[in-house]
Amino acid sequence: MSDKDSALDYWRANVRIILVSLVIWAVVSFGLGIVLRPALKGIMVGGADLGFWFAQQGSIYVFLVLIFVYAWLMNRLDRKYGVEE
Repeated sequence: MSDKDSALDYWRANVRIILVSLVIWAVVSFGLGIVLRPALKGIMVGGADLGFWFAQQGSIYVFLVLIFVYAWLMNRLDRKYGVEE
């Protein structure tokens, strides 16, 4: 495999990780916090309905996990293609 092919494969994998992260971000923040909030109204979490919880606190927890998962995946990808720091 040439360096150009390797760089292209690395970039494709990088973009795939970013796109999956963005989809998760959109589903959690917009989907669960806004669109599905009325459907989640009957489920109580910590004294508030689940839709409100996702809009106010749950999305923050998911975003924090997403940051660590992204960093872990990118470090693994960097090691695989030999571009680690």
